[in-house]
Amino acid sequence: MNILILGSGGREHSLAWATLQNPKCDKLIVAPGNAGIAKIADCASIDIMDGAEVINFCEENNIDFVIIGPEAPLAVGVADDLRGAGFLVFGPSAAAAQLEASKAFTKEICAASNAPTAGYAHFTDHASAKTYVANTPAPLVIKADGLAAGKGVIIAMTDAEAAAAVDEMFDGAFGDAGAEVVIEEFMEGEEASFFILCDGENVLPIGTAQDHKRVGDGDTGPNTGGMGAYSPAPVLTDEIAQKALDEIIRPTMAEMAKRGMPYQGVLYAGLMIKDGQPRLVEYNARFGDPECQVLMMRLGAQAFDLIHAAAQGRLSEMQVNWAADHAITVVMAAKGYPATYEKGTVIKGLDGLPEDSSNMVFHAGTTAKDGSITATGGRVLNITARGATLEEARNRAYAMVDQIDWPEGFNRSDIGWRALG
Repeated sequence: MNILILGSGGREHSLAWATLQNPKCDKLIVAPGNAGIAKIADCASIDIMDGAEVINFCEENNIDFVIIGPEAPLAVGVADDLRGAGFLVFGPSAAAAQLEASKAFTKEICAASNAPTAGYAHFTDHASAKTYVANTPAPLVIKADGLAAGKGVIIAMTDAEAAAAVDEMFDGAFGDAGAEVVIEEFMEGEEASFFILCDGENVLPIGTAQDHKRVGDGDTGPNTGGMGAYSPAPVLTDEIAQKALDEIIRPTMAEMAKRGMPYQGVLYAGLMIKDGQPRLVEYNARFGDPECQVLMMRLGAQAFDLIHAAAQGRLSEMQVNWAADHAITVVMAAKGYPATYEKGTVIKGLDGLPEDSSNMVFHAGTTAKDGSITATGGRVLNITARGATLEEARNRAYAMVDQIDWPEGFNRSDIGWRALG
């Protein structure tokens, strides 16, 4: 099978790594890819936001199956374009991808399906939002309604922070994503990520993970796209996962189908868990990044079989075969991230690192230049390891981090702290 993966981050590197282990894969192309992906697959320079260009590339390269990694091409309908041209695609339609592309849409779906989530208000103008926060005591969660690369959420612990967050949103800090704002009640508890494959009718849970959104150790500083993750997440027990399926996921999928927008792809449910009860924080219409990296590390070759079955509507035939293992990924980011950071710095020490079924460096924001690997993004490397225990996986990951020579980079030193203490 000739397979095309769209995307250029650590998520897509891990998807490519798992796909290449599957014997069904004859040829793999990743567009546009990155320096790490280029070591294991062909990379193509195409505009993944342009459905017509992607279709033309698929036709010229005899592509049998397309896996869409990031949310942006899903939101603009690239999956719809490909399906219209007769290609098999993994990823939801633009209509179904509104579960990520619009916070207000998701809240409406939750209300219609009685899925437990935070109370909220939706605003399209600055003045009304400011009046609301002035009359609603903090803490509050201020969210840009649209896509903001995982960064359009501000947790305001004081009234002043809430007012400033509303100003920041409407003043354009998150571009068009903040033209509308959702303000939510602050939910207490422990947050975890639940990943479910959907084929428009059936659902299949494929794993749990816990992300570290704050930039600094001890969960301090601003939110980021994610500074590390581990899987499984102990807080998301089998009992709580079943509650989430019954009370949140399946009602959501039924409501989407009822509205004529059945969901096919991976559904990432961010859950807040308190006293054994899950409530929905958010949905994403794609694998989380860096959660995908730990899931792929644990799933290996079977990940492709599961993804392919979801695209073909065959999830009822599938089951996940889990090993009794753990995986962890540590993000190395450019100093200054998530604010201003320098690009083009050289990363050394990668060649000597092990890359096998238990140790991998997944590239996110890198390119190869003059024989060196250079940093091109904020989040740059995902140092990923698995082990029989989470502690073993963490020790392996940080041992690799210690071998990387990149003075312009930084990482959190406490990934996995909630589970390990």
